[in-house]
Amino acid sequence: MTKTEFAARLKNACGAVLSAEEELTEIDSRFGDADHGLTMAKIAGAIGRAVEQPGGGIQSMLDDAAMAVMTLNGGSAVPLWNTWLDGMQEGAPEGDEIDVAGLQAMFARALEELNDMSGAKVGDKTMMDALIPASEAIAAYEGADESGLFEAAARAAAQGAEDSKQFVSKFGRAKSYGEKTIGTPDAGAVSMSYFFQGLARA
Repeated sequence: MTKTEFAARLKNACGAVLSAEEELTEIDSRFGDADHGLTMAKIAGAIGRAVEQPGGGIQSMLDDAAMAVMTLNGGSAVPLWNTWLDGMQEGAPEGDEIDVAGLQAMFARALEELNDMSGAKVGDKTMMDALIPASEAIAAYEGADESGLFEAAARAAAQGAEDSKQFVSKFGRAKSYGEKTIGTPDAGAVSMSYFFQGLARA
């Protein structure tokens, strides 16, 4: 996969998140600050603009995306996404092409970096409920086609976001609502799921 093709997938991912802004705001309004939709729109917009910039290879493109997110004012999602993207660029190739093995290494490094910062696991009702299953699906993928890899990740992320409905919130403002949060998905998991749905679109 070329840098141009990967950039197109990243733009599709950002578009999917932007299209879900109202839904994300509504979910977050139930037990949060009702700002997740706006924050994710800022993050998606920043990533989308960064990957449009000419010059440099894949690592440089992802570094630009991480830097663009880092400068944003927003909720807790900003440092989390910055860390994830920064981990991604650390594992990315400097050149203009990446294969399945390269993608697996890149997403593994990204998860490792975010795990070190977040500490959240599946079941804690956070973005990690979608990101960890998606990352595991990428790591387990045995095909040679990046489309199949992203499709597997998207399915896992969507299931993870759906599964987050049954969990009790353990982080952030929603934590104070305890078992009342059961039945509502985590907004961060839903936005991460949308991002992977977009990545699966070439």
